[in-house]
Amino acid sequence: MRQYSPDLTPPWKKPQQPVPEVPAEPGLVVEEAGTGFCGAVIRCEAGTVTLEDRFGKHRVFPMEPRGFLLEGKAVTLIRPTSGGPARPTRTASGSVAVPGARARVARAGRIYVEGRHDAELVEKVWGDDLRIEGVVVEYLEGVDDLPSIVESFAPGPDARLGVLVDHLVPGSKEWRIAESVTSAHALVVGHPYIDIWEAVKPSSLGIEAWPRVPRGQDWKTGVCRALGWPENTGAAWQRILSGVRSYKDLEPELLGRVEELIDFVTTPA
Repeated sequence: MRQYSPDLTPPWKKPQQPVPEVPAEPGLVVEEAGTGFCGAVIRCEAGTVTLEDRFGKHRVFPMEPRGFLLEGKAVTLIRPTSGGPARPTRTASGSVAVPGARARVARAGRIYVEGRHDAELVEKVWGDDLRIEGVVVEYLEGVDDLPSIVESFAPGPDARLGVLVDHLVPGSKEWRIAESVTSAHALVVGHPYIDIWEAVKPSSLGIEAWPRVPRGQDWKTGVCRALGWPENTGAAWQRILSGVRSYKDLEPELLGRVEELIDFVTTPA
C-alpha cells in the first residue's frame, strides 16, 4: 500500500527556504521586493532601512525576512554590526556611489554629444552613473549630419537616442536640425553656450568670467588669447578639464540637460 506523508500542507503554504542575511551597509544597492523601489542604503535603524534612488528620492522600508532583492536574488537585510549610520560617498555627478559595482551590459540606446571635449566632460562627471546604467556616449563632430545619423540609428522603444547640442537657441541652425529629428524615441536637448568650455564655471578655473570673442574669430583661440593662455586649444582644454572635480563645477544649464538625457535613454518607452 502506498504511504502518504502526514504533512498535508500545500506547497505554497510551506515555510520558504532560508535566504542569505546581508548587512544593510551604507551604499548597498537593493530592490524592495514588494514595490520594486531600487536604491542605495543610506540609513538603518530600529528595524527599518532607508533607501535613496538615483533621483535622490528617499523611501523607508521595514527589514522583513526575504524583503529585498540583491542582484535579482531574495535576501534578508540585517542591521550592520560595525559602526553607526554613515552617509555613503558620492560620485562626481552627486549620485550615491556603489563600491564594487560592475558595469552593466551596454544598452541599445545611446547618447550622442557634439565633440570629443563634450564626451570627455560627460565621462568625467557622469562616467560612474553611465557604466552602472549601461549607457554609451559617442561624439558626432558637429550636428550637420545629425538627420542622417538618426535615420541610420533608427531609434525605437528599446533603443532610444539622446543628443546633446552646443548653443541650442531658438532660430539657430542647431535648433532647426534638432526639431527635424526629435521624435518619441529621439530627444535632442542643448545648452546655450557657444562651446562646452563655457559650461564650466569660471570660478572653478580661477578666472572672473569667460571672455567675449569678436565675431569672425575662432572662439577657442580667442579665449586663449584673452586669458593670456598659450594658443594651444588642446592644452587649454586639459587645463579646463582638470579644474572640473564634480557637478558643482558645471553650470546648471548643462547639468539639467545631461540628467534629462540619461533619464530618457534609461526609461522604458
